[in-house]
Amino acid sequence: MATRLRKTRRLRGGRHMGWGQVGQHRASGHKGGLGVTGMMKHHWSSTLKYEPDHYGHDSTKPPHPNITKTWTSVRDLDDLFLKFGKEEGGKKIVDLESAGYEKLLGGGKLTNAYSVKVKQFTATAEEKLKAVGGEVLSDNG
Repeated sequence: MATRLRKTRRLRGGRHMGWGQVGQHRASGHKGGLGVTGMMKHHWSSTLKYEPDHYGHDSTKPPHPNITKTWTSVRDLDDLFLKFGKEEGGKKIVDLESAGYEKLLGGGKLTNAYSVKVKQFTATAEEKLKAVGGEVLSDNG
């Protein structure tokens, strides 16, 4: 339809545009309040349609603690011996369990022979220790 034939063109001369007395269809009272007013009352249908998850909360989630795995490599054994190691009967013993390490990895090179007490270890770590005359002391075998 052409713009010149619409009802709006006829109403342009007046002050009301078909909304009666001056002030109708203007202020916040005519839209049901400011902001989130009436979300559970007169705007409930809009809430359901546009923001269905506005109220309530997510279901409870079980806690998942961040467990930090503490591993170390054979390249660090020299430094760890200076920190936590002791020498008994000519053997250099490094107790990684009491130092808080769970696993010994086989990365890096090793020159000194150590007896390492640790819960877990890799095959390459064991090979490198035995190659220089060391050993792995573990409950797991």
